[in-house]
Amino acid sequence: MKKAVISGSASGIGSCVKARLEKQGYDVIGIDLKDASVTADLSTTEGRSSAIRNALKELGGEIDILVLAAGLGGHLDDGQLVAKVNYYGAIELLDGFRDALAARKGRCVVISSNSAQMGTDPENPIITSLLDGSEADAMEAIGELPAAATYGASKHAVARAIRRRAAEWGAKGIRLNAIAPGQTETPLFRGAADHPTIGQAVTAIPIPMARVAAADELAGVIEFMLSDAAAYMHGSIIYVDGGTDAQLRPDAF
Repeated sequence: MKKAVISGSASGIGSCVKARLEKQGYDVIGIDLKDASVTADLSTTEGRSSAIRNALKELGGEIDILVLAAGLGGHLDDGQLVAKVNYYGAIELLDGFRDALAARKGRCVVISSNSAQMGTDPENPIITSLLDGSEADAMEAIGELPAAATYGASKHAVARAIRRRAAEWGAKGIRLNAIAPGQTETPLFRGAADHPTIGQAVTAIPIPMARVAAADELAGVIEFMLSDAAAYMHGSIIYVDGGTDAQLRPDAF
């Protein structure tokens, strides 16, 4: 049987991807804080390690599909917590499952965000610490900053981490890509949109298609990215945001 692991499987985009893969006949192991095959707190080193260990045990050490969808939003007060889950909760799982993916020439999609490029300085100390320093270095750089200051930075770092791994992972036969959603109706988005102050910034972001996406629309694109039809897609960051990035950065790509 084909085997898949999905973090953030209990809600939002991750839940929709899980349903689509199960419909295809995959044995899916979900990872989340609750309501999942493997429960784990991805904000901690111990939680990430247990998530990797338990998922591999459930699937016999081999994985065909990996989707890393777990994340926290920019409306929270704790900027360190958001960076821990959004960056380390993705990249440590990614690296922890690498050999299992290589064993079956697996395919992986990680969720970034179109906010990764919204006025983000690539040399921001938070980003450089996430990419090239220790977790302690990154937390020191963040300090007491709220999640509004770390959400985009963490997603920017995730996208670059994917690109950095493309050569090595491709040589191992693993396809690795990221998707950069825009505003999508999920609990994460709803928390930000309904926030008394952050919500104003969210509603000010332009969307040429003039609507918020449904979570299953993003899941459909991820399903395609994992399919044989996308067999030559590797190291790509795919924007699915109703045209927001194109409007904000028409001359950059």
